[in-house]
Amino acid sequence: MEQFNNIIVRRATSNDKHYAETITTEMEESAKARGTGIAKRSPDYIKQKMDEGKAVIAVTPDGTWVGFCYIEAWQHEKYVANSGLIVSPSFRKTGVATEIKRKVFELSREKYPNAKIFGLTTGLAVMKINSDLGYEPVTYSELTTDEEFWKGCRSCVNYDILTSKNRKNCLCTAMLFDPEEAAKKLNMPLPPVKKATEAVVTSEGELVMHRQRASFNGNAYLYERWLRFKQFVLLKPFRKKDGGSGDGSEKRKSILSFFFFW
Repeated sequence: MEQFNNIIVRRATSNDKHYAETITTEMEESAKARGTGIAKRSPDYIKQKMDEGKAVIAVTPDGTWVGFCYIEAWQHEKYVANSGLIVSPSFRKTGVATEIKRKVFELSREKYPNAKIFGLTTGLAVMKINSDLGYEPVTYSELTTDEEFWKGCRSCVNYDILTSKNRKNCLCTAMLFDPEEAAKKLNMPLPPVKKATEAVVTSEGELVMHRQRASFNGNAYLYERWLRFKQFVLLKPFRKKDGGSGDGSEKRKSILSFFFFW
């Protein structure tokens, strides 16, 4: 148990089941407000995670619910996702989301020390938190192939985009922590710092960002522009056709170069 700004961040237990309804309601409302989606979970599912000790909860000393996040294992525990991060509107922008993410990351490493930890997010703030924990942006092909995980995306308003891209891309950014790669980096001399952030459109039409030893803080503005451009590219087929012609691949690449090389 840890206390942060008079907020207790700890592993959830069976004694926290009375918060389940509040948590799932806030998850749904938050997704609607953002215009994006997360896998819908029932109160019973949240209670199960509490029973299993696979969740982190934040509360005030008087018992007011503050935030929550849980763990899911996929593909025979080869992959782990820290899912359903949610913070009560009254406690947002206090830094508690970072504490919850850190705590659930530690819990994941404790329970699944050899698993790759991944996440999908549309939020710049969550990307920042993940980056600080050691996650790297990756392609969707580096995530789990477990069909049960991808079924969870059906409740997202952007599911049509995901399926139209053959599950190779969507508005969410994929990020991954690989324990093997992290261990290797600890034993390797650091390469020269390169101030480069590159966005690439692959042959399969997947928009990918590669970071090269550049801190997230220094590139937050670039990441934000990248996310907006990614949204523009992926949503374009769903807008009314404007009569344009050509595949625009060269134009797209030139715009990406303008946005991301500095």
